[in-house]
Amino acid sequence: MTSIKFAPQTAIVTGAARGIGRSIALRLADDGLDVTVNDIENKLEALNAVADEIRSKGRKALVVIADCTQESEVQHIVDETVKELGRLDVMVANAGIGGAGSILKLPLADWEKVWAVNVRGVFLCYQIAARQMVKQGNGGRIIGASSVLGKKGNALLGAYSSSKFAVRGLTQCAALELGEHGITVNAYAPGIIQTDLIGPVLSGPGSLRDLMKIPDATLGQPENIASIVSYLVKPEAHFITGQSIIVDGGVQFD
Repeated sequence: MTSIKFAPQTAIVTGAARGIGRSIALRLADDGLDVTVNDIENKLEALNAVADEIRSKGRKALVVIADCTQESEVQHIVDETVKELGRLDVMVANAGIGGAGSILKLPLADWEKVWAVNVRGVFLCYQIAARQMVKQGNGGRIIGASSVLGKKGNALLGAYSSSKFAVRGLTQCAALELGEHGITVNAYAPGIIQTDLIGPVLSGPGSLRDLMKIPDATLGQPENIASIVSYLVKPEAHFITGQSIIVDGGVQFD
C-alpha cells in the first residue's frame, strides 16, 4: 500500500434504493461525502427519496438509474458521477440478489441470474471505478457485498453462496493489484440483516433463518453494515485491505 494522502469527497452506492444500500448512502452523507445513488428503473421513486434525504443533510446527491450487470451502464454511473460531482473516491458495489434452490433442481437461468448481479456486477463496479481512481491519482476505497455465506456454504443456497465466495476472492485479488495506487478493496459479509426485502423469508420451516440455523436474537440492522463501510472509507483505514468482514452478531467466526 502506497502512502498516497486520501481524502474522500464523493461516493457511488449501487442498490441504494432500500435496505443496506440506502443505509450506507445516508451514513456516507452523514460523514460528509456527496453520493451518487444507483438502482434499477422500478426503484426510481425510492431512489429519489434517498437522494432527498442526502440533500437534507447538506450534501449533494445524484440519482443514476442503471443495470450493474451491463458494462456500459456501470461506465455511465461513473462518468455521470465525475461529471456532476467532480471525482470518484469511493465505490460501494452493494447491489445484489438472493436465490435458493437445490443443486439437483436449480434451473441454469436462475443460477446465471444470481451470478450476473452478484459477481459480474461487482466485478464491473470494481474495474470501472478502479480505472477512474487510478486516473485521478489520489487513491480510493472500493467495497463490495459478500456474505457470511461467502465464508461457509449452506444447503439449498448454492448459487447465492458461491457468488459471495466469488466476491470474496475477487476482493482479495483486487486488493493485491490496486494497493500500489493507494486503493484499498474490502467487502462486508453480513449475516441476516432485517430489511423489507428479507422480512417475509425470516420465519418458519425452510426459511432463510432456518436454513442458516440463525438464532432468533442474532438479526442485524442495515445500520450495522453502514457503520463498517463508514470506517473502511476513512483515511485511517488505509491499513485494512483484502478483507471480507463478518457482521453477524457472532454466529460465525473466521
